Amino acid sequence: MSPRGPYRRHSMQFKLQLCQDIRNGAIGRRDAQRTYSVSANLIQLWLSQFDRGELNQEEAEASVVAEYEGRIAALERKVGQLTMELDMAKKTPRPSPGPVNENSSIVTGPRIAPSGGDVK
Repeated sequence: MSPRGPYRRHSMQFKLQLCQDIRNGAIGRRDAQRTYSVSANLIQLWLSQFDRGELNQEEAEASVVAEYEGRIAALERKVGQLTMELDMAKKTPRPSPGPVNENSSIVTGPRIAPSGGDVK
């Protein structure tokens, strides 16, 4: 017997849709088990909740809203962190580029001095 991975969480919308499909006859319980790799006991639990009215569209929407609020909070924390890093980078003095040499180019580098006695 192979060990199972970590627990999976299914969204309220997924549970609701699966229960509606099973109750409408669009998919059988065994097909749902195989297709979505969900145990028969879990499907039965969801169907019981669905029949009692505990799984409904309002709860599914509330679940989605809560998920989005979590994502928004995480993104706000990241923006705050990046803002602080940017402020620190702006306050840190940068080294000066040094004197500009007219005889050099970024592409070609410094020009070679003529050899021999001719120096202009």
